[in-house]
Amino acid sequence: MDYTPEEYSRYYIVQALFKLMNEYEFERISVTDIARKAGVGRATFYRYFKRKEDVIYYYFEHNTKGFMFGQRFYPRCKEDYIMIANDVFSTFKENKTPFRLIRKARLEYVYLDYLNKMFVSTFDREYQDRNPYLPYLYAGMLFNVSMAWLDGDCKESVESIAGIFVNSLNISES
Repeated sequence: MDYTPEEYSRYYIVQALFKLMNEYEFERISVTDIARKAGVGRATFYRYFKRKEDVIYYYFEHNTKGFMFGQRFYPRCKEDYIMIANDVFSTFKENKTPFRLIRKARLEYVYLDYLNKMFVSTFDREYQDRNPYLPYLYAGMLFNVSMAWLDGDCKESVESIAGIFVNSLNISES
């Protein structure tokens, strides 16, 4: 896959922010620090992001696009939902280092905000007939379960967490 210069710039900015977050408190990291570490100018940072939190939001968006590209079907039964939940929690576990940095910086609200918007958008597009509070219920549940799992160093198996998550959704077997 070929990336555009814009995609590379965003990628380098994201990587730079997480590297800096590993060394310094989030509040102490400046846009100049991020741009310097990413090898771009401040103007390039501001071309793509208004503030540092937007870099983290973009990180979620970018990873979700890759994840969604890998999902080739709509779930029809409980087993399909379990398979998707396995993929979601596997992806989360693979990215637990950035999530730890986000948690350490007390920026979890960016993750929750992203999940809320993503679930609402999905429901608006695909499930308009469903209760309008469901997207927030699912987003909140995914947020809280993933944060609690992260706090436990993701020790429970992906399959166990995915099973707990899907079973709590009360999806029928058919």
